[in-house]
Amino acid sequence: MKTIFITGASTGLGKATAKLFLSKGWKVIATMRNPEKETELQHLENVILLPLDVTNTNQIEATIAKAITMGNIDLVFNNAGYGLVGALESYTEAQILQQIDTNLIGALRVIKAFIPYFKTLKNGLFITTTSVCGFSSNPLSPVYNATKWALEGFSESISYDLAQFNIGIKTVAPGGIKSDFVKGMQATIDQDYETLNKRLGELFADGTLITFTEAEKIAAVVYEAATDGKDQLRYLAGEDAKKIARQRLDQGSENFRINLRQALNLNAPELN
Repeated sequence: MKTIFITGASTGLGKATAKLFLSKGWKVIATMRNPEKETELQHLENVILLPLDVTNTNQIEATIAKAITMGNIDLVFNNAGYGLVGALESYTEAQILQQIDTNLIGALRVIKAFIPYFKTLKNGLFITTTSVCGFSSNPLSPVYNATKWALEGFSESISYDLAQFNIGIKTVAPGGIKSDFVKGMQATIDQDYETLNKRLGELFADGTLITFTEAEKIAAVVYEAATDGKDQLRYLAGEDAKKIARQRLDQGSENFRINLRQALNLNAPELN
């Protein structure tokens, strides 16, 4: 029986992935900040709940140390994260640091802690949830986009380092997911961006920028990445992510950016 270790498993994609892998015969170590509040996974056989806040280095070390005493871990799925939306100048310093600490540094902490374990096994796989916003940016979420781009670049870079130890790393880049992700977002308001925010909402509503896919379908892509044996770094998840990737490839990244800016009814800056 193989084992998956999941961060951010309390809702949405994390929980859907836990249930899918369990149905495929895997043992699941599902971690979350407050496992005592979980009312569904705790009743399932071959699911172990452990506390994990990815911004807490001591807890990461303690939880991973406990997890590896429960048998070999084959796959680590980094899924913990949330969205921070709004204009950069409307964020507090604390909000910026928390977003980077959770989405980016949290994933790095977990991977760093597991590498020595996987090196002793001479085997292992990391999969990290990034986003369509990890290769194609939207307005009014600059720090969120930055964390997802960073995770993509980090994963590509460290893939070379880990290869010599027979350790793999992959990313799953979803578009919109039907989950509680939106409820967990932090949003700031700046009236200077009211017109842009309204237009952005229109493009979200008509499906131009994003559509929403069931979490179970995104989880199926995670399972594919975990089991297909392919030497592949990024897996697109959801038709919207695939559509945007095709558009950027067909148009070129600069033309794609210009076309999106025009769709947002924005003029190019006059740079003198």
